[in-house]
Amino acid sequence: MKINKTNAARLLDQAKIKYELIPYEFDENDLSASHVAKALNEPIEQVFKTIVLKGDKSGYFVCVIPGDSEVDLKKAAKVSGNKNCDLIPQKDLLPLTGYIRGGCSPVGMKKRFPTYIHETCLLYEHIFVSAGQRGLQMRIGITDLIEATEVETAEIV
Repeated sequence: MKINKTNAARLLDQAKIKYELIPYEFDENDLSASHVAKALNEPIEQVFKTIVLKGDKSGYFVCVIPGDSEVDLKKAAKVSGNKNCDLIPQKDLLPLTGYIRGGCSPVGMKKRFPTYIHETCLLYEHIFVSAGQRGLQMRIGITDLIEATEVETAEIV
C-alpha cells in the first residue's frame, strides 16, 4: 500500500531524521488517542496527542502529551510564560497550523510555535505522534522528535 508523504514527513526527510509512517483505520466519530493506540496495538502512554493553546502573553504554543492524559492549563501556562491559557477553538486549528483535528502533528505546522512535550516521553526510545493526517501516525525516536521540533520537555499534565 502506497502511503502519501505528509508535510511533516517531508520536513523530517529534509532534516535526515528517521521515522516510520504507520497507517491505521480511523473512525470519524472517535478520533481519540485511545482509539489510535488500539488500532496501532501500542500502549496509550506512547501515543502522544498534539494540543494547540493560546496564552495571554506569549500567544500560540503547542503541548504534546500522552494519549491517556489531559493538559493541565495552569502548568502549561506557567511553562510557556503565561498567566493563563486555553485551548484554541477547533475552527482555528486548520488556518493556524495547516492540520485538522485528529491529524495535527507537532512537526510541520504552518508556523513554528513554542512546543512543550510531557516529560514522560523520556521514558521511551520512541513515541507515536500524528503524521499530519487522520489515519497516519509517525513512529519517531524521542531524541529525533526533540531535534526536529526544538521541543522542550516539561510537566504539563
